[in-house]
Amino acid sequence: MKYVSFVLLLVVAAGLIWSPASAQKQAVKLEQPVLLSSCGQSPGPLKIKVFFGKLGIDYVYNLQASANDLVAKKKEGKPFKSVIIVVGASLKGMGAAKVSIEDEIDRTKKLIAEARKQGIKVVGSHVEGMERRAQGAAPGDNSDEQSIDAVCPQSDLMLVRKDGDEDKRFTTISTGKKIPLVMFEKNMELSEVLKNLYQQK
Repeated sequence: MKYVSFVLLLVVAAGLIWSPASAQKQAVKLEQPVLLSSCGQSPGPLKIKVFFGKLGIDYVYNLQASANDLVAKKKEGKPFKSVIIVVGASLKGMGAAKVSIEDEIDRTKKLIAEARKQGIKVVGSHVEGMERRAQGAAPGDNSDEQSIDAVCPQSDLMLVRKDGDEDKRFTTISTGKKIPLVMFEKNMELSEVLKNLYQQK
């Protein structure tokens, strides 16, 4: 027992036990420029936008991005290399944008289809935790879950705040569809996760 403890101590000292961030760094790499969008018009994309700005990542922020935006960027000779679609429905946000969850799902499906056509990596992200998933405007409202279903099973990677997976919703999708799942616990950890995914120094 003492020998095992000693060996573990040496391993930790040598830095051979991966932290979540280092494990993520080894698992997935994404490229720039990035299209950052939404399915559900929640405030979630703003969290990623803030960190993109601090990290100096080349991105375009467009909450209502369409397939045409991907086509136009390609015609310019500067195609997007990855798309992050932040899921999480806000009835207030959709009201301000004058869209319904059905509109959002239709737009997003076309956006993902064009990304697939161009070979662009798609990241489905949920960064607002279980609070967002529980914020139905009325009993039975499941618009948040609809946004998740529209994006995450079609993604190449999922980026999720851990407390949003209390019911293993994203873990189940990840396992069933064999989609890599990168999780973080606190908002401030998102900066390190994004830096690793986009190979920022």
